[in-house]
Amino acid sequence: MRTAIVFFVLGVAVLQQQAALQNFFYLSMLALACLVAILSARYLIKLPALRFPLVVAAAAGAGFVWASLYAHAYLRDSLAPEWEGRDVSVVGIVDSLPYQFGQGVRFNFSVENTVPDGDRAVPALPPRLALSWYANAQQRGALPELRPGERWQLRLRLKRPHGNANPDGFDYEVWLLEQNLRATGTVRGDSAQPENRRLDAFVWSAGNAVERCRALLRQRIHDALPAAPYAGVLVALVVGDQREIAQSDWKVFNRAGIGHLISISGLHITMVAGLFSRLVFFLWRRSFFIGSRLPLYLPAQKAAAVAGALTALLYVALAGFGVPAQRTLTMVSVVALALWLGRLTSLSHVLCLALGAVVLLDPWAVLWPGFWLSFGAVAVIVFAASGKLELPAPATWRQRCLRLWRDASHTQYVVTMGLVPLTILLFGQLSLISPLANAVAIPLISFVVTPLALLGSVLPAPWSGWLLQLAHGCVALLAQLLEYLSGWPLASWSTPLPALSLFAVALAGVLWLLAPRGWPLRSLGLLCCLPLFAQTRSQVPQGELRVIALDVGQGMALLLETAQHRLLYDSGPGYSPESDAGSRVILPYLSARGIKRLDAMLISHNDSDHSGGALSILRQLPVASLITSLAPDSAIVQTGSARHRRCQAGQAWDWDGVRFEILQPVAASYDSRKWKPNARSCVLRVSDGKHTLLLPGDIEAVQEDELLHSIPEKLRADVLLAPHHGSGTSSTSAFLQAVQPELALFQVGYLNRYHHPRPDVYARYADFGVKRLRTDQAGAITLQFGTSLRFSEYRLEHARYWYGR
Repeated sequence: MRTAIVFFVLGVAVLQQQAALQNFFYLSMLALACLVAILSARYLIKLPALRFPLVVAAAAGAGFVWASLYAHAYLRDSLAPEWEGRDVSVVGIVDSLPYQFGQGVRFNFSVENTVPDGDRAVPALPPRLALSWYANAQQRGALPELRPGERWQLRLRLKRPHGNANPDGFDYEVWLLEQNLRATGTVRGDSAQPENRRLDAFVWSAGNAVERCRALLRQRIHDALPAAPYAGVLVALVVGDQREIAQSDWKVFNRAGIGHLISISGLHITMVAGLFSRLVFFLWRRSFFIGSRLPLYLPAQKAAAVAGALTALLYVALAGFGVPAQRTLTMVSVVALALWLGRLTSLSHVLCLALGAVVLLDPWAVLWPGFWLSFGAVAVIVFAASGKLELPAPATWRQRCLRLWRDASHTQYVVTMGLVPLTILLFGQLSLISPLANAVAIPLISFVVTPLALLGSVLPAPWSGWLLQLAHGCVALLAQLLEYLSGWPLASWSTPLPALSLFAVALAGVLWLLAPRGWPLRSLGLLCCLPLFAQTRSQVPQGELRVIALDVGQGMALLLETAQHRLLYDSGPGYSPESDAGSRVILPYLSARGIKRLDAMLISHNDSDHSGGALSILRQLPVASLITSLAPDSAIVQTGSARHRRCQAGQAWDWDGVRFEILQPVAASYDSRKWKPNARSCVLRVSDGKHTLLLPGDIEAVQEDELLHSIPEKLRADVLLAPHHGSGTSSTSAFLQAVQPELALFQVGYLNRYHHPRPDVYARYADFGVKRLRTDQAGAITLQFGTSLRFSEYRLEHARYWYGR
C-alpha cells in the first residue's frame, strides 16, 4: 500500500509538469488500463516480480487521471476572453478576510448573479473572484469598511488569471487555480456611486460565519495593540493571516529559518491538537473520581483521538481553511482515524495514508515547498527512529527531564540535517543559525506566545489586553534576538539551485548519515553532500553575453551577464509601499542563480516602473557601481551615493570582451529644466563584436531624432528593447530604419492601463520585418549572444496547462 501511494503521488506530480491536459477519451482509456492492471495483479498474476510493476504503474496512472480530472473541473469555470477589460455589475458576497493596505483593500468575492446592463448580454462569470478596491484622488468618497459575509453589488472590471512568469519565481496563476479563484479584477468607482452598494449586512452560511469570527478576532487584536509593530505576527498566529507582517520582519524571520512558525502552521495545529488530546485523555481516565465511568463506554485513547481531531478542525477554521492548514488537518485526521480503528501500528503506514489523502484532496499541493518540507520532516524523523532500542522508563523527574532534553535535541538534529538537501533544492540557501534560532523560537512561539494570543483574543477586557500585550512583548524580544543573530556575516549560506542528480546524491548521503546505530561508516554520508556545497553558478563563455528580460509587469528590468560581470538595467516597478519588483522578482531570481553581488546597476530614469525596485536591491545586495540619470536628492542616489556616478553620453567600458557604451543623455540635458525624466533615459549599447543590443529606456521621438542626427553609426543593433514600452511617443519609422533590429523586446504588463504597446506602433515593427517578443505573453525572455543569436521564452519552454486559462 505504501508503495502504491507513493507512486500515486508521483503520477500527480507528473501531471503538474504537463503543458496541456489530455482529453476525456484519453483519460478514460488510461483509467481503464489502470483498472485492468490492478485486477490482473490481484487475481491473475501470482509472481511478485510481475505484480509489482503492474501495481506501481496502475497507481501512477491513477494519480495522473485523478489530477487531470480535478484540473478539468476547476478550469471549467473561466472568464470569457472577450470580457476582459470590460465593466460588469455583479451581486455577490465577501467570502474572505479583507486585507487593508495603503492603496485600498483586497478580498475574495463569491458571485451570486450578474446585473443586466441594458440590452447587452451578461457573461457567465466564474463563481469566485479575487478583487481589489483602490482609493485614489478621483474618488468622491472614502472606501467602505468591508466585512466577511456582506452582500454587495459592485461594478467590476475583470481579467483572466495572470501572473509574472520567471525562472524559479512564484507561480501566481497556479496559486489562483488551487484557491479556485478563476478571475481577478478591480472595483470601479467608490461607494458613493449607485453601482457599488451594500445590500445585506450578513448572509448566513457556515463559511461566512467562520470568516466573520476571524474578522472579529483580528479586530480585537488591533484594538488591544494599536500601532504595535508585531501585532501582525499575533494576527497570523490567531487567524492565519500573514499579510500584515512587514517585509522587513519577514526578511529577519526567513534568514533565521523560523518563517514556518509565524502563522497557523502545521506545528501549531499539531501542538494545540496534541495538548487538548492529552488533556482529554488525562481527564477521561480519571472520570471515576467524579462518579463517571466514561472509559467503560469509550476508551480514553479514542476519546483523545476525537478531541484532537475536533481541536485541529476548529483551529484550521480559524486559519480560514487555508490550503496548508487543510493539509495538516488531513494528516491529523488520518492519525486520529488510525487510533480510533486501532491500526496505529506503523508510523510509515500512517504517514503514507496522510500523504495520499492530502494529494487526493489537493493535487496542486505537490507544487509547494511546504508540502515537501512537512512530509519530509516527519519522514526523516520516522527513518531516524527506526531500529532504535526502547530504553527503560526514567525513574526520577531529573532523569525524565534529561531524557526529554536529549530526545528533543536529537529530533532537532535529525530534522535540521535531514532537510538540508531539500531546503537547498527548494530555496538555494541554508540558514546556519536556524538550529539556535529554532531552539529558542519553537518553545517560545508554540508554548507561550500562541496560547497567550489565543486566550487574549477571546477573553474579555482587561484580561485580553494584558495577555495580548504580554504575547507581543515576547515576540518583540524574540525579534530583537533574531535580528542580532541574522546580522552575523555567516547567518545564512546561499548557492545556485542544484541539479536533481546532485540533490539525489546528497539525499542518499544524509539518509546514510542518519541511519540507526550499527550502520557501517555513517559519517561517510557527509561526503555525498560535498558536491551540493561545491557547485558554482553557470558561467557565460568569454566574449559572450547573456541577457534576461525579466517579467516584472509594467516596467523594465534586464540582467546582462558576461563571463565575470553582471549589470542590471533598471529595476522594475513598485507594486505597493511594502512590495516591488526588486524584492518580489529580481532578488529571488538572483538568489536562485547564486548571484551574490552586482558589478553595476543602471537606472535609466526616475519613473517608478524603472526605479521602483532599486532601493530593495541596494539594501539587500552589494552593488559595486550605481549609474543613473536621477537627481542628487533622489533616495536611490542618496542610498548608493558612495558608488554613484551620473549617466552621460560618452561613457564606455569593456567587460570580458564585451563593449558597453552609453549613448544618451548628453551632459547639457542635466542643466535644462524643460525635459521630463523620459528625455534623460540612459541609452545603453552593448556589443560582443558580432551582435549588438540597444537599450533605450523611455526615450521619445525627440531623443530618437537627436541620436539619428548625432551618432547614426552607433544605432544599428540586432536586438532592440522597444523604447517607452512601445508607446505612441516613440519607435518612429526613421529610428527603426536606422536600428534595423532583427528582434524587438516589449516589457509590458498584462492588460496594462497605458495600453502598451500601442497597436499601430506594434504593427510598425512587423512592417519592418522585426520578430516581436512580449513579456506579458512570453514571460521572461532570455537572449544568448555568441556565435549566433539565440532566444528563449519562459512560458514556452516551461509551458504548463494552466497558463492563459
